Amino acid sequence: MGRNYRLIVFDWDGTLLDSAGAIVACMRAAAIDLGLPPPDEGTARQVIGLGLHDALSQALPGVPASEYPRVAERYRQHYLAQDHELTLFAGAHDLVEELADTGWLLGVATGKSRLGLNRALDASRLRDFFHATRCADECCSKPAPDMLREIMEELRASPEETLMIGDTTHDLQMAKNAGVDALAVGYGAHTREVLQAERPIDVFDDFAQLTEWLRRHG
Repeated sequence: MGRNYRLIVFDWDGTLLDSAGAIVACMRAAAIDLGLPPPDEGTARQVIGLGLHDALSQALPGVPASEYPRVAERYRQHYLAQDHELTLFAGAHDLVEELADTGWLLGVATGKSRLGLNRALDASRLRDFFHATRCADECCSKPAPDMLREIMEELRASPEETLMIGDTTHDLQMAKNAGVDALAVGYGAHTREVLQAERPIDVFDDFAQLTEWLRRHG
């Protein structure tokens, strides 16, 4: 594997949870509700994983920041109306449980809010398997390295011992900025071609491939 990893940090949306499509739909619906031009699907997918302010500034470039709270509130209403229908990717729960049981330190670094992540961890029954988590309302938004650095400090793991797994260039750039190796998954928000340009260790087209790699190298 090149390094002796002890800590795996997962992104959440689009990596463990099959939610990228729902996020895009809710972002567009929120803009339409307020009479704003909605972002196209490609633009909406590109900003998944960023903190709310950064995501809206890129997805709705002509909208003043004073409007962001209204957009955010409409987005939350749309998302909460359907988040109970969202599911983990097939095999995700079993993999996380297996990794925890075999002694890995596990973390989550996500663009979700703390309230949103806590709700998702409880709904997925994964809360007990993660040793540290950081959210966009607690740290600087990706691709800043703060989330990873705080998780590593809390769990006393070095960058050389840490592996980041995510579905966006924001995840991979955060890992690079923190001096951490990264794996990418091409089944979430960003395409394989875009992810490969960031030069991760590997890019996986489905969750089964990621599971096989982690079992083989763990």
